[in-house]
Amino acid sequence: MNLKFNNLKSNIPAGIVVFLVAVPLCLGIAAVSGVPPFSGLIAGIVGGIVVGLLSGSKLGVSGPAAGLAVIVYDSIDEIKNSISNGVENVDFFPDAFKMFLLAVVLAGVFQIILGFLKGGIIGYYFPSSVIKGMLTGIGLTIFLKELPHILGYDKDIEGDFQFFQIDGENTFSEILNAIGNPDLGASIIAALGLIILILWEQNFIRKHYIFNIIQGPLVAILAGIALVVGFEGGQFEMIAEHLVNVPVANTSSEFISFFNFPDFTALNNVLIWKTAIVIAIVASLETLLCVEATDKLDPEKNVTPTNRELKAQGMGNIISGLIGGIPITQVIVRSSANIQSGGKSKLSAVFHGFLILSFVGFVPELLNLIPRASLAAILLMVGYKLAKPTTFKQMWNAGMSQFLPFIITILLILFKDLLWGVSIGLVVAIFEILYINYKKPYQINIDDAEEGQVHHILLTENVTFLNKASIMNTLDNIPDGTKVIVDASRTTYIHPDVEEIIEDFKTHASFSNIAVEVIK
Repeated sequence: MNLKFNNLKSNIPAGIVVFLVAVPLCLGIAAVSGVPPFSGLIAGIVGGIVVGLLSGSKLGVSGPAAGLAVIVYDSIDEIKNSISNGVENVDFFPDAFKMFLLAVVLAGVFQIILGFLKGGIIGYYFPSSVIKGMLTGIGLTIFLKELPHILGYDKDIEGDFQFFQIDGENTFSEILNAIGNPDLGASIIAALGLIILILWEQNFIRKHYIFNIIQGPLVAILAGIALVVGFEGGQFEMIAEHLVNVPVANTSSEFISFFNFPDFTALNNVLIWKTAIVIAIVASLETLLCVEATDKLDPEKNVTPTNRELKAQGMGNIISGLIGGIPITQVIVRSSANIQSGGKSKLSAVFHGFLILSFVGFVPELLNLIPRASLAAILLMVGYKLAKPTTFKQMWNAGMSQFLPFIITILLILFKDLLWGVSIGLVVAIFEILYINYKKPYQINIDDAEEGQVHHILLTENVTFLNKASIMNTLDNIPDGTKVIVDASRTTYIHPDVEEIIEDFKTHASFSNIAVEVIK
């Protein structure tokens, strides 16, 4: 497990910040997924402790993912419909949810198998332009989604990162609603939080040792709690929807009732297996993408062993499903919060998991004092750092081959979701590569000699079937009565289709007074 207890002064504060960010996200993603709130918290605990201990990622943090929320909601609904057989006015949700938990367990098994089959290599096939677009797109989404919460307009569920929200609004209409209906008390708390966070970034603050130990986000949260207490009984008093809302059990038996267990009698249900495969594929892809993104954000540029990560995620999903939690992936919001808060090793992720467990199990009332506006201020800064304007400038300067997949990935993440953005961004990047291959399979020089015009065609190292059209077009335009030298001396691979084109051209050339020389 290789859990080292060094760098405590960095990892403990970072773990606290990740814990504070994770709790409302766990609750929000559970709400968007249509499952009990405690299921999101279970996933957060397991993601922190179990995956944190087993993972080889130094800074990655795992938990319930917004990208899986729609799959969870639709899967449970499909299972519910399959067992209801048209019966109305009966609550089939508990049975459907327990069957869904079995699918989560099976998905974890599939992920472990994928890890042993070395499926983690998939993550290395995503170009950096798409990964940077993913980070920037997520950053913009976070930034825009948190603006209403900054103003104390908390109608949108925390963790709903879809452009078209489940309440019928969209990202931009929600911002307009917030501007028209601000809550002054929450806005004051958010403004104070932002001031603290910005101050903590300044050199005159950071040069003091104490301010490197006590992280700005933690101070922002404590200041927010102090204002919540101070506002009690006054005109700025915080109502329940402005605060974190963790389920509170009055007795131990009530706490135990928060847990759910999978229905293993559904093992013969084809729908459960189909759901498990979908969860395994999507969760693995999201994890591999986030691993790649987290490694790029890592100041030390550590490389995460991806096959080990898939096995760790698989074990996490097995345990999460066994005790009533929703699916787990590595998540960039919490991972980037960990990095920006000074996390140095996996200890911060594991510590955040134990903090969720401790507070939810023993003192949930304390968590319910945390204002959502303070958390919004932290996430706003996280979003800004992921989507800095300088990133757009760098990608633009890198050329259109880098900028196009970058910007398309951003737009689709913003208006659709992460998997759509990355998938289409990858397709655009591939087409860009195909186009470059089409345009540059060779270099051609034309010399005017005494015996006539000589066309020197120097083939590149690899000439694939993608180059057929370009080479054929060039050879077709060689004028009669000239000489052609096809130099393949530097070529290590030439596709048989291209060889056939050259042979066909030699035959044609003999009838067109064209001299052909092929150098191999």
